[in-house]
Amino acid sequence: MPENKTKPTDASVSKFLASVDIDQKRLDTQSIVDMMHDVTGYPAKMWGSSIIGFGSYSYKYRSGHSGEWSVVGVSPRKRNITVYIMPGFGQMEDLLEKLGKHKTAKSCLYINKLSDVDPKVLREIIARSVDYMKDNYEVTS
Repeated sequence: MPENKTKPTDASVSKFLASVDIDQKRLDTQSIVDMMHDVTGYPAKMWGSSIIGFGSYSYKYRSGHSGEWSVVGVSPRKRNITVYIMPGFGQMEDLLEKLGKHKTAKSCLYINKLSDVDPKVLREIIARSVDYMKDNYEVTS
């Protein structure tokens, strides 16, 4: 089985954020990082070179592939800000309808800028996701 390429690192989250060259994207990502820290209580940690994650959990697929991933995370990508919501969005239709301008894919929530969405709804999506992960996996900080 191939290993996950994205793993937790000792890289500095603040240095990474400082390297984001678009001011609004840097500020928006910092706001989401603060929100995730408030919701999880876990410290921010770099996962790979561009994902800021909080907490971790282990998973194992039926195929036998297993690994570790952050419970929730965010990345200031070139096109948008990607928020990683690990359980996906199947149980969050009510919140997505109220969120504002966004797109989703499997476990990714894409927003262009924080002002496009309701931050209270985003916080609830993050909280619901973290609760699900804690209820269904062994989560560590």
